[in-house]
Amino acid sequence: MTNRNLRQRRLSRATAALSGRKRGAQPKVVALGGGMGLSASLTALRRITGDLTAVVTVADDGGSSGRLREELGVLPPGDLRKALAALCGDDEWGQTWAQVIQHRFESKGDLHEHAVGNLLIVALWEQLGDHVQALDLVGKLLGAHGRVLPMSAVPLELQALVRGHDPRRPGDTVTVRGQATVALTPGEVQSVHVVPADPPAVPEAVAAVLDADWVVLGPGSWFSSVIPHLLVPELLDALVTTKARKVLSLNLAPQPGETDGFSPQRHLEVLGRHAPKLAMDVVLADEAAVPDRESLADAAQRLGAAVELAPVASPDGVPIHDPELLAAAYDRIFRMHGRIGPWR
Repeated sequence: MTNRNLRQRRLSRATAALSGRKRGAQPKVVALGGGMGLSASLTALRRITGDLTAVVTVADDGGSSGRLREELGVLPPGDLRKALAALCGDDEWGQTWAQVIQHRFESKGDLHEHAVGNLLIVALWEQLGDHVQALDLVGKLLGAHGRVLPMSAVPLELQALVRGHDPRRPGDTVTVRGQATVALTPGEVQSVHVVPADPPAVPEAVAAVLDADWVVLGPGSWFSSVIPHLLVPELLDALVTTKARKVLSLNLAPQPGETDGFSPQRHLEVLGRHAPKLAMDVVLADEAAVPDRESLADAAQRLGAAVELAPVASPDGVPIHDPELLAAAYDRIFRMHGRIGPWR
């Protein structure tokens, strides 16, 4: 079977599964992460629920976000912008605005590489003096299918203990500072923490987790987008105590630098070390990305979770999630593994 035929077959199944949903089925879903991984989840999840909240990491210190953060002392807006773009609809209005806020200027001056959405978000923060109110207003402008919240009200610095960061001293462990640096380290990340060490969570983010039917963590850069949510004490407490069921969505491939050489089960072991009290209900992985299913099942069991394998990758061979296939996988998990609220 060709890749094209395989894609059509999988997408037909996914579309049929989604069209069979009962009218009015609206699970309350909270998705945590950052960058392209969170965008993948949101693009899928907005297809199956109208009650969706994104809780986004705020440790980015590179590119346009890093420059705005350094110059104005604001939260890095980039991952928040990407989440808003992912929540835009597939109609002309949604896709036009998604392209606008993702647009980057090209110049020889100070605007070079700044994203329009970053400037819009920061402008509203300055005008309104309220992170949540400003993001809600941007979402309303875009017609976003969900809400976007920062995980903390203060910008965070990500720090990592890395073995072999200096190739000349492969046995040495040093502290590497900054999300952009951690993401590209040639060494082996041992653990991560944030500065300040006990950052305040955004109350609306905590409330959303506590009120959710389902919480989705990942996919995304493991140490710089996924784990940071577990380093905000109030947010971690909410994740541990919520009655919501929790899905851990694994990446399709290790990330060069940050998780180079990691097996799927090692991702789970890392998460368990950073948050030993956090239990999961389901671990979602692409069936073609799991060479050792027994080891993954053992690692998931230690987190209290069952493994669900599903074809969620784009069939063209590029390691990105297919929105329709991922939506169908989430939808099936939500139905098979129970519910908390009266959403069906």
